[in-house]
Amino acid sequence: MSDVPSHLPPLTVLLAAPRGFCAGVDRAIQIVERALEKWGAPVYVRHEIVHNKHVVDRLKNLGAVFVEELSECPTDRPVVFSAHGVPKSVPQEAARREMIYVDATCPLVSKVHVEAQRHFDAGKEIVLIGHAGHPEVVGTMGQLPDGAITLIQDVSEIADFAPKDPAKLAFVTQTTLSVDDTAEIVAALQARFPNVSPPHKEDICYATTNRQEAVKALGAQADLLLVIGSKTSSNSIRLVEVGLRAGAKAAYLIDDAQAIDWAWFEGVRTLGLTAGASAPEDLVEAVIAACRSRFAVSVQPVEVTREDVIFKLPRVVSQAEDA
Repeated sequence: MSDVPSHLPPLTVLLAAPRGFCAGVDRAIQIVERALEKWGAPVYVRHEIVHNKHVVDRLKNLGAVFVEELSECPTDRPVVFSAHGVPKSVPQEAARREMIYVDATCPLVSKVHVEAQRHFDAGKEIVLIGHAGHPEVVGTMGQLPDGAITLIQDVSEIADFAPKDPAKLAFVTQTTLSVDDTAEIVAALQARFPNVSPPHKEDICYATTNRQEAVKALGAQADLLLVIGSKTSSNSIRLVEVGLRAGAKAAYLIDDAQAIDWAWFEGVRTLGLTAGASAPEDLVEAVIAACRSRFAVSVQPVEVTREDVIFKLPRVVSQAEDA
């Protein structure tokens, strides 16, 4: 029920669940916070720890310094590697420079790295399904020597792909892709190369899958879908695409409530609302509050599953807690 005056037009908010922070994002943010507690400011972070401006700005205020390359970090301060993962050359260089470093790579991204290495050790050529330039893709391709991994971004690229030996082929995927788009690419890859080895377990992470399923569950009912997340966030961009495909009449990616164009709400009676895996819950609450100032809001959760995944922190930043 709403406590907003009844003269305001009604708006039903279908609130997707799960939404927002996943276990890998939560762990990465905690790692930066613990590093700051342990070593004091500044702590350097190579690349945005997660792709969300609000998270990054809050950590900057606590004393984190974000850089794109290790060469920008002094050797006498700790450095944290982002949740997206880094090429093997980065920790090797940090060790060579005798730097203190903490790897905040999501364990589910690390799983993809391990799989790629396993396939390589077995003498297989590897296809990586993902988006060029995304830091997770750069990190995964950087686990192996140049040429060991071929990036495939869409179905059209499979026809031109010529492996050295079609009988020795494996594939892995970026963890934040569209489940449906990836299934289409995988089907085309398997049709052309029937012996291609799949991942031991699907690479698209549980959080990406769950957030997409929640949006699918509410998409057809939504006159408008708002996805809270940054434009650099792959999983957030996918949620907009999934929502439109599921039947939402319109869908937009917004950083926060301030980014809403209220003209979008013309004729809207049902709003779908979700947040990408790197967007904090207070941004969701702020969007609902902004809606309450203009509409008589009724919030209806649309829950497809519950998440209870927790990833342990690296020992180097959890020792004080364990002591």
